[in-house]
Amino acid sequence: MDVLKNKYIYLAISGVLFFLSILLLVIPKLNLGIDMTWGIQMEYDYETWVNIESIKDKLETEKDNFLSNDNKVINNINVYRITWENTISVVVWFYNNIEEKKLEDLKIGFKSKVLDVLLHEDQTIVETKYINIGKSFWDYIKDTAFITLILAIVAITFYVTFAFSWVVSGISVLSFSMITIVTLFHDVIISSWAYIFTSMFFPEFQIDTFFVTALLTILWYSINDTIVVFDRIRSNLKRYAGKTGKDSKNLSEIINLSVTETLRRSIYTSLTLLFVLLSIFFFWPETISWFILVMMFGTLVGTYSSIFIASPILYIVNKNKKLTVYKKAVVNVEDKIVV
Repeated sequence: MDVLKNKYIYLAISGVLFFLSILLLVIPKLNLGIDMTWGIQMEYDYETWVNIESIKDKLETEKDNFLSNDNKVINNINVYRITWENTISVVVWFYNNIEEKKLEDLKIGFKSKVLDVLLHEDQTIVETKYINIGKSFWDYIKDTAFITLILAIVAITFYVTFAFSWVVSGISVLSFSMITIVTLFHDVIISSWAYIFTSMFFPEFQIDTFFVTALLTILWYSINDTIVVFDRIRSNLKRYAGKTGKDSKNLSEIINLSVTETLRRSIYTSLTLLFVLLSIFFFWPETISWFILVMMFGTLVGTYSSIFIASPILYIVNKNKKLTVYKKAVVNVEDKIVV
């Protein structure tokens, strides 16, 4: 497989997607979960069938009439039925420009209105859960998520630097570590874009702590796939770089050979994971469907980047480097350490 033949086309596609992803992350209003805002979530059990659409319409009317100083206080409402359970969930997002103590009173007031609407639909409805996210918790989650992502990327950089610190043939270890970080940002940003784009049409897909957890998982999967390809490139550099005759291969041949040797493994691993994720997405409770959707996007993007982005960039950065024969370090067994 000649992955380098159309390398600039692959890079151009990723460049356009990356640029669009940045715009989508910055320009529109994000669909944040209640743990990323000052929201509330209630769950209710019922015995008979309830009309979700009817409940949504009535709560939307209540939202528009629920004012504070003639100003709307509710940003969005979502109502959905939890799969395989006689339970419905109501999520309410409030604007965050309201004084915290006043906002708490407004939350309690609207919670009562929600219960009134539901009881009008079905007298058997019983509230089973109430989650209230305050400003302090929201700030904690936001800061922790940002710090966790940064620490994960820094740790991955150190790991790749150490793992490839004995790279051969004159290619710097920084080539592997920096390109790995580039692909990680590529995967996270584009996966986030795909998810946010989906959430524009399906408001139940929100950005919350599940979303951040999924991004961290994508980091793990992406680096795992990229390291497999890079490790095969390193092995083939040791075998073919700088040699003459039939054992001689240039850098482009080594990279193409390495990608070809790992391609089947990458595709099979990704398809297996996707089958599992699809099963969970369609048959498990909706509460984790957001996490699974991000994981599916990350699996596809991570597989693509490890093959069509990381390897071509490695070639472009090192194509003018002189490849030399790999020589193992010779250790003199008679050398002694004097203390």
